[in-house]
Amino acid sequence: MTQAKSTRADALLDELATGLVDGEIPAGLFGNQEIYDLELRKIFGRCWVYLAHESEVEAKGDYVLRKIGEDNFIVIRDEEGGVNVLFDACRHRGVQVCRADSGNTSHFRCPYHGWTYNAKGDLVGAPLWRNAFGGMSKESNGLSKAARVQSYHGLIFATLDPSAPPLEKYLGGMAWYLDLLFGLNEHGMEVVGPPQRFVIDANWKSGSENFSGDDYHLGTLHRSVWEIGAFPVPFRENMMGYHIQAAPGHSLSFSMAPTEDEPGPKFFGFPEELVETFNTSRISDHQLDIARRSRVMVANVFPNFSMLALPMTEDGAHHAPTGVVTIRMWQPHGAGQVEIWNWFCVYKNMTPEQKDRAYRAGLGTFSMGGAFEMDDTEPWITVSRTGRSVAADLLDFKLNYQMGMEGVGIAKRVEDWVGPGVAYWTRYEEGVQRNLYRHYADIMRAEPGTWPKPAFDE
Repeated sequence: MTQAKSTRADALLDELATGLVDGEIPAGLFGNQEIYDLELRKIFGRCWVYLAHESEVEAKGDYVLRKIGEDNFIVIRDEEGGVNVLFDACRHRGVQVCRADSGNTSHFRCPYHGWTYNAKGDLVGAPLWRNAFGGMSKESNGLSKAARVQSYHGLIFATLDPSAPPLEKYLGGMAWYLDLLFGLNEHGMEVVGPPQRFVIDANWKSGSENFSGDDYHLGTLHRSVWEIGAFPVPFRENMMGYHIQAAPGHSLSFSMAPTEDEPGPKFFGFPEELVETFNTSRISDHQLDIARRSRVMVANVFPNFSMLALPMTEDGAHHAPTGVVTIRMWQPHGAGQVEIWNWFCVYKNMTPEQKDRAYRAGLGTFSMGGAFEMDDTEPWITVSRTGRSVAADLLDFKLNYQMGMEGVGIAKRVEDWVGPGVAYWTRYEEGVQRNLYRHYADIMRAEPGTWPKPAFDE
């Protein structure tokens, strides 16, 4: 048998797997085309990928057009109230059948030959059916569907891999942390307005690792945010908190007061009159304590779904900071380009004034024109440029992810952490990024139909 030829991608993945022990990652992961082509199949073709929030498809016939990897999928609520994720390609010639980003409809009609599908993806007819296709089965010619679709706290995920574990098992310990944000309020959350979308010349992994808990950059890249009063907690105090590897690949960070009696924002900065409506019986005492003491929660669900809850204001001179929740996707558009999809979430029982205030605060800070977003994108662009450079390849250039490893920095593992996963205090720590790339390496190297066993090496 002829042995398969080793590629540069194979070499980079080997370097990643061996280098993580020493906190090193090859720069080529952020720019190599072979790596990116593998990611589309092995990461986005297998993992659970976030697509939409249920509030975007509330009514029967509501739909949005979203992506898994680079491929279009229709997320639509059918006449029976179910949510379907349909591959946007006609079974006749593969033509795109959905021509709008969102809307409401009972059917999709292919513009090429007129094949028509209902909200479940069933083929229901075509022009001159008897003459053209009489005797052919309609049942076997519907739109293709994602292998599995599930929702958690209104967050709709799908996977193309029928062997993928159920969503809640895939989330593992991260579900516990989603509960303490999305489960605080019995009314649930909804998104405000359509998603913002903007493209930058960066690799999708830069966003995912940043939202896994890259807090070290806050005092340099985002220094101006403190200078204009957009965030109410001093930088050094903000760095006090926890990094948690909630499950393989899934990580998060909390800026947290040592006790609930400490001054400053509680419950991520939500207004006190809103906090009084929280039905905290829906979460455990430990979850409640974490939520009460939390100033900031930033998290990433592997591979590319991130969320952030924190007190923000777009105008510190006229408006006090208020709780803002943003969820976002780092949508790949090639090895060197990513489209950022950004939504703002509010609790459904917030007053119109509270919703408007949260939305405006979010737009001024975490949006395509926000202070944070403009700060972040420039460094990510240069990370990607370095990753595809000839010099990085010839010099075997490695990136340093050693913060928080034994003997490096002040962060220490917390043995009595009350939640699931592996926790470190303080936020001067990069184990959360190493957790992402350790799972990334395992998935990229896994055989089809097999899933890596959950493991931590911290």
